[in-house]
Amino acid sequence: MTKKITVLIVDDSPFIRRVYRDMLNSDDAIEVIGEAVDPIEARDFIKQHQPDVITLDIQMPRMDGLSFLQKLMARRPIPVVMSSTLTQKGADITLQALQMGAVEVIAKPTQNHDINAIRTELIDKVKAAAEANIEAMFNRRRPELQAKTKHPKNLIIALGASTGGVETLRHFLSLLPENMPPIVVTQHMPASFTTGFASNLDNVAKAKVRVAAQNEEVAPGHVYIAPGDRHLLVHHSAAGRITLRLREGELVSGHKPSVDVLFQSVADAGVPAIGVIFTGMGKDGAAGLLAMRNTGALTLGQDEASCVVYGMPKAAYQIGAVCEQLSPEAIAERLVALSFEETKGS
Repeated sequence: MTKKITVLIVDDSPFIRRVYRDMLNSDDAIEVIGEAVDPIEARDFIKQHQPDVITLDIQMPRMDGLSFLQKLMARRPIPVVMSSTLTQKGADITLQALQMGAVEVIAKPTQNHDINAIRTELIDKVKAAAEANIEAMFNRRRPELQAKTKHPKNLIIALGASTGGVETLRHFLSLLPENMPPIVVTQHMPASFTTGFASNLDNVAKAKVRVAAQNEEVAPGHVYIAPGDRHLLVHHSAAGRITLRLREGELVSGHKPSVDVLFQSVADAGVPAIGVIFTGMGKDGAAGLLAMRNTGALTLGQDEASCVVYGMPKAAYQIGAVCEQLSPEAIAERLVALSFEETKGS
């Protein structure tokens, strides 16, 4: 018999504890083995029972979730799914938590939420957290990468990520020089998180990072992030302009924004391109990356050893969509080497 994923729920709300317990126990692969009203209770429980995954609230008595997460990752790293409100304050704190080592974030259910959708999302994220490579989040080296020329090639770089992608992208973009070709990014996250995420990336990246806008023309030295509630597409006009399109509509490959939608649009645009698929659960991006490869684009996937969750890159690799599997640092080195025109003396 396969061992169940054991979960500790840490939240001071009896309602949330009951809802999460019922949702998680409804799946045969998961067992809630404990509940705690604050991090002090949680600390004692963890010492005795060592759960596989923790769901962690942010605002609690005696110690807040962020402080507890910091102590936990320093002493006894355990996969954590943060439970957050979708307010701007909650989004900002949750982004900090993802940078500190939390694997995923789940929006707290309210009367306006579809409980069935929340159940599926919570179960999927707990399962992804249980498989997460926590060590990969802390083993980062920072090579100094410099462009040999100030003339980026006429190409576009498309990136896709999900679980573990917040900190991976933060680290990855910090390695690149400021005058890279245009970079477009789809990262799975709630809509209320996108602005704070882009701002956070802008603080660490040398390039300018912002949320993509409708019909915006792309430019070198810029990184464009998909809004959390719309698909991001690249459009190549008859006049040769490369612009961004934002599209409403249904989920694609289970997500909006979808990495598949972004990658397929790059393939359809017919422009020189490089596609990269980073850590994440599921298979979003695999089909789109294959379409890019079939049009002649270089396609790279994050390798298993460096992934927090080797799901999306694995799915892409298994269908032949990935030319090479590399660490984020090695991918950054390849992109810099391929992104600039050769000039005399370079």
